[in-house]
Amino acid sequence: MRILSDLRVLYHLAVKPVRGADHAARLDSFYAGQASGYDAFRARLLPGRADLVREVVAAIPDGGSWVDLGGGTGATLEAVGPSLARLKQVHVVDLSESLLAVARQRIAKRAWPNVQAVRADATEWTLPPGSVDAVTLCYALTMIPDWFQAVENAWEMLRPGGVIGVADFYVSRKHPAAGRARHGWAARTLWPAWFALDNVHLSPDHLPLLQRRFETVRLAEGRARLPYLPLRAPYYTFIGRKPRGG
Repeated sequence: MRILSDLRVLYHLAVKPVRGADHAARLDSFYAGQASGYDAFRARLLPGRADLVREVVAAIPDGGSWVDLGGGTGATLEAVGPSLARLKQVHVVDLSESLLAVARQRIAKRAWPNVQAVRADATEWTLPPGSVDAVTLCYALTMIPDWFQAVENAWEMLRPGGVIGVADFYVSRKHPAAGRARHGWAARTLWPAWFALDNVHLSPDHLPLLQRRFETVRLAEGRARLPYLPLRAPYYTFIGRKPRGG
């Protein structure tokens, strides 16, 4: 039953302590008990992810490559559907073995010969510079301590003209750029403290860095309703392009 699965996930989100000597151990401490119900719950918690991935993958030429950093269970693969077959190479990269076990089951069930699940750090695992057509980070940057290095890693892998897609929770700067969403003091204080309980670290600096490094193709900012709570957390979706002269 969905309610029992949700309760298990909520227990790990709100009650169970997260322990571990390093980042990988803390990730598996957090995800091991909820991996089986992860996708169903996150589908309601992580808005914009499926549409973002479909748009990014649609921009990849036939025979191209896609790297999903922090790809977890590989749920983003389902969003792409049959058009996944036109890509030559897809890598789902994550540091959590618990989530990757689900990804490997999904890949085997769908018999996707062009998809690999890789256990690795998103700041370190890479492909040859300029060899990748698209990189996505869906609700992953906030869980990567050196998130800025993950963005730089994506930059290095992407070919000139390649596309990056990022979706995540965040808070704005106190004085954001013109035309950008502005969050009040309460939001800028509450949400980072709330998410940090699960080692999810919201930042006002994601979008400024992304817009500085990449040409903005599309940027949307909104509020996501949290399951079972009358609260809406701020999130963004960003699609950018590596300059062809980059």
